Amino acid sequence: MTPGREVVLETDRLLLRPWRVAEAVIQRELWTERDPRVPPHRRIDADGHPTVAELEDSIRTDHPSSIGLLAVERKAARDVIGYCGLIDGGRESPREPELAFELLRRSWRQGYATEASWAVLDWARLSGYERLWATVWDWNTASRRVLTKVRFTETERKEVDPTHGTTLLLTRRL
Repeated sequence: MTPGREVVLETDRLLLRPWRVAEAVIQRELWTERDPRVPPHRRIDADGHPTVAELEDSIRTDHPSSIGLLAVERKAARDVIGYCGLIDGGRESPREPELAFELLRRSWRQGYATEASWAVLDWARLSGYERLWATVWDWNTASRRVLTKVRFTETERKEVDPTHGTTLLLTRRL
């Protein structure tokens, strides 16, 4: 992949691709479904932000690149169920981004997060990345299971937050 080029990944059941403006409603739904233990800056605030319009603007201004969160679309149903991709985790070097995923509750327990994560890991390896990171709340057992399935291992590093729980730092060599 060339930096700055749009990434589109395909699996048996999924298409991972850049977000479309009309899908801002899906992003908003993800925000509304978040566990109350998630810090407030990652949930809908008291004034209802981010709004669908704000998320639409964000999609419009985000330029497709070789790193970012891709919409996860089920090919058979032709619906978007969440995102998966790489972000600059800011924890290590830019050559070691972070795997991130989040799916709508109605699509949980069907293997989609694992399938999407494998696609991103394959792309990352082919793109020359040697190691990826992931962070997960200690109480998020479903995401911890996905990360275990795609062979991430916990490190000794943890970030303890007395209000929201402990964030675990995981890594995986590609």
